[in-house]
Amino acid sequence: MKTGEPGLITTTLEKALEWGRSNSIWPLTFGLACCAIEMMAVQASKVDISRFGSEIFRSSPRQSDLMIVAGTVTKKMAPRVKRLYDEMPYPKYVIAMGVCVIQGGPYVEGYSVVLGVDRVIPVDVYVPGCPPTPEALTYGIMTLQKKIRGENTR
Repeated sequence: MKTGEPGLITTTLEKALEWGRSNSIWPLTFGLACCAIEMMAVQASKVDISRFGSEIFRSSPRQSDLMIVAGTVTKKMAPRVKRLYDEMPYPKYVIAMGVCVIQGGPYVEGYSVVLGVDRVIPVDVYVPGCPPTPEALTYGIMTLQKKIRGENTR
């Protein structure tokens, strides 16, 4: 590029929409147990997920496009999780945060625990750990952004 020439970027409309969608994710304020504390920590200045376009945690599912399920899902809570997911507008994404959400964790033999939130709603990204660190959740959000843009996540 020569000095004085205006910059020019060419792309397709689909790629531009994917880029915009991936960099403006609005998570739902929704926590079920101890992992929710770590989810809240991603908004602090140390991690600061606003750098990734996820700075506004919404309190209404109708204004959110990302549900971060953080904590143990019980059989009593599962219909409410499903209802919140159903109220979110399309396109919508789900991150399962913590081993309790992914497969039951230490409560795997409990009669009231759902053995994986993916039995209730579809999950896009899994963030393992007990509890996962805020940095792990940040990596999960970055992985979701790559998935939204249609990039290879492996």
